[in-house]
Amino acid sequence: MQPRDLSDHAVYAAGRGSEEVARELGLDPAELVTLSSNENPHGPSPAAAAAIRDGAATVHSYPKSAHTDLTERIAERWAVDSEQVWLANGGDGALDYLSRALLDPGDSVLVSRPGFAYYGMSARYHHGCVNTYELAQSEGFAQTPETVLESYDGERIVYLTSPHNPTGTTASLDTIEAIAEGTDDETLTVVDEAYGEFADVPSALALVEGNDGWDARDDVAVLRTFSKVYGLAGVRLGYALVPDEWAEAYERVNTPFAASAIACRAGLAALDDHEHVEETVESVRWAREFMHDELDAVTYPSAGNFVLVEVGDATAVAEAAKRQGVIVRDCSSFGLPDCIRISCGTEAETRRAVETINEVLA
Repeated sequence: MQPRDLSDHAVYAAGRGSEEVARELGLDPAELVTLSSNENPHGPSPAAAAAIRDGAATVHSYPKSAHTDLTERIAERWAVDSEQVWLANGGDGALDYLSRALLDPGDSVLVSRPGFAYYGMSARYHHGCVNTYELAQSEGFAQTPETVLESYDGERIVYLTSPHNPTGTTASLDTIEAIAEGTDDETLTVVDEAYGEFADVPSALALVEGNDGWDARDDVAVLRTFSKVYGLAGVRLGYALVPDEWAEAYERVNTPFAASAIACRAGLAALDDHEHVEETVESVRWAREFMHDELDAVTYPSAGNFVLVEVGDATAVAEAAKRQGVIVRDCSSFGLPDCIRISCGTEAETRRAVETINEVLA
């Protein structure tokens, strides 16, 4: 007995956590600065943490009302119908639902290189194929219509990421509209806005809903997550916002109760915790500017909660920094062997990371 042939499936390489590295180095996890996974350095929304504690006594029940309440609250937040909100177990769960709804066996998706590995992984899980378009390092990883459309060959889904991970670039609404216009009627352009709260650009939802002077489209969808600005990466909660025309497909592709009761309650509380969001966004803006100003290396402009840094030998630099107790992301797995990615930490964490990287590069 063997599983189906999985030889062309990639393995997702997550950033290593402080406990894992501490065991390897024989250190106390509290001594480490972990800036490898774009997590919120200020922890979860305090309101969400309280909701998790309060909800613990009722987890014997399925999340019927919590799921409905959160869906309606998100719909209210974005001024869409509840049916357009595809709640999921993390943003990757929403990607899976889109793959289930759109991909027939053998259909292809178009993803960026470098980029988030799970776009392609989800397609392959659903018997799809993966093609790529290149974001050129020499051009600052700019996301342009030409970059995408030159590689487009009738794929069923085209993935954009704004802000892009790991580069930090954004895709303007003009760019997204041009890509949607330049692809076939049956191609969906998915805009992953996992880091959207950190960027001073409008959401692509304006193209879905026809807001602010844009024409409404039925071929654009948006992804959002609670993992980043709300600090809820550990509860796994995300969602897609899809066009009204085919929103009812969710009922045919989602798992029973697509997010846990704990996650739904945490999400509901986090949406109203404006103080935590503002603190996080302001902290990220400071950390990005500090890294751009103080690192003795080339840094790329970023609209996310991280900065991409050109260091020569990424593996060697990341390993040397780790031995000094600072964990950053070696971007070799993204196809960028000369770059590391540093998540925005607290002021103390960011200062230590910059000092350490500069020492390693000296």
